[in-house]
Amino acid sequence: MAVKLRLQRKGRKKAPFYHIVAADARAPRDGRYIEKIGTYNPLTIPATIMLERERAYDWLMKGAQPTDTVRAILRFKGVLYQKHLAQGVQKGALTEEQAAAKLNAWIEAKEGRIEKRREATAEQKRQFLAAVDGTPKAKAKPVEEKAAPAPAEDSAPAAEEEVKTETAETPAAEVSTTSEAVEAEATATAGEATAEEEQPATPEETPAAEEAPAAEEEKTAE
Repeated sequence: MAVKLRLQRKGRKKAPFYHIVAADARAPRDGRYIEKIGTYNPLTIPATIMLERERAYDWLMKGAQPTDTVRAILRFKGVLYQKHLAQGVQKGALTEEQAAAKLNAWIEAKEGRIEKRREATAEQKRQFLAAVDGTPKAKAKPVEEKAAPAPAEDSAPAAEEEVKTETAETPAAEVSTTSEAVEAEATATAGEATAEEEQPATPEETPAAEEAPAAEEEKTAE
């Protein structure tokens, strides 16, 4: 029985998704298979491939024939390179340790390039979404209230001292003017009191005026 490594189509219309299987060459494409060894999604960039390397390598060494697409997948995942190194070990060109070290170094380098391409794709998608949806506006940061500087606290007592100094340094002329006004007011009050005391003396003069008619009456009698 001839065994082929091929793709088995899954997924919905216009959204293909494939299983990588080992199947009888006489079986239908989407029919029965012997073993599923991986999946393949061509819609992502780069394509997403999940493959069991050891099972694929084992089928290759048993004589299974891959289709063109599956051969490209096996080359991409390093299975064909692993077969090439195994043939070199069989011929004595290198040891198994050397072959394993070379295979691991190749896989690490390949995975690194794939990861960089995925990051580049994600960045392009982010830029595209930003261009379509618009760049979101940056939120304004709340303004932090700054504490009053320490010198300002010292300036308050200084201002109070300046006010006290200005009060203490009031011109003597203003003080004297104030005292003169107080004295003048007191003098005026005393003068009014004296005038009031002198007013009762006038009634004493009134009897003299009353005595004049009496004298006149005496002269008339004579």
